[in-house]
Amino acid sequence: MRFEFAKDIQEKINYMINVLNYGHLDSSRIFCMRSYDSKSRAYARIWGLSRVWQKVLNVKSHYIIEVLYPRFDKLSGEDQEKTLLHELLHIPKKFSGGLVPHICFGKRIDSRTVDEIYRKHFK
Repeated sequence: MRFEFAKDIQEKINYMINVLNYGHLDSSRIFCMRSYDSKSRAYARIWGLSRVWQKVLNVKSHYIIEVLYPRFDKLSGEDQEKTLLHELLHIPKKFSGGLVPHICFGKRIDSRTVDEIYRKHFK
């Protein structure tokens, strides 16, 4: 599998973080990559730097949003934004390096939630 920095996605993420105004999202510690030749059926994935790695490397938490070519790139602009929003919702308020699961404390990260937030902030 091959990876490259995705400047276009990074710009979208930075814009989205600015519009969402979620204080816990630190765009300087969220990186975007595009991967090629993945067999996954996903459009995008998010990766967190776990606490043990943070401790060993003596760094703060960071996240990587990976978009999978060509699946992600074939989506419409709106669907790309919704996919990226979905990935951002997996980042916990503590920005700890961990990830929020799809169902947590009665809250869901699903298409209904994403559509609701998207309509509120981006329509």
